[in-house]
Amino acid sequence: MDIVLRVLAIYLILVVLFRTMGKRTMAQVTTVDLVLLLVISEATQQAMLGDDYSITTSALAIITLMFVDWMADLLKFKSTKFSRLIEGAPIVLVEHGKPLETRMRKEHININDVLLAARKQQGLLHLTQIEYAILESSGDISIIPASDAAKQEHVDRTTSAPDG
Repeated sequence: MDIVLRVLAIYLILVVLFRTMGKRTMAQVTTVDLVLLLVISEATQQAMLGDDYSITTSALAIITLMFVDWMADLLKFKSTKFSRLIEGAPIVLVEHGKPLETRMRKEHININDVLLAARKQQGLLHLTQIEYAILESSGDISIIPASDAAKQEHVDRTTSAPDG
């Protein structure tokens, strides 16, 4: 029973830690993030199993983790509140071509991240061409382009020759 409690405690600690890291971090794993993940996995293995590396203890830890994951999926399916608690909710970063600086700072996202997503997804080059940029729960940025009239107005302003 001790192994089950240790596994549950470590699982909850990791969920809270990874949840507080931010969505963007989970979407973009760097070399440093990978090294950190490997070190964390080694530390959690020792914390969960203690000195008992038997097949039975390892199997019990794996079964406990799979059961907890299955229960979390079931609860996310049945409860929107639980799903938002565990995975978070989408966050609007750009609205009507205007960056929402406070939200972007909180999520550690800059204008270049948004413009890169806009260019890759929609071929857009300017913030004024973006109706909404949304940080999804997965850490990806979704782009909803502005209407064609707004896009054309921006193109006209940036490509017209100055009077004189």
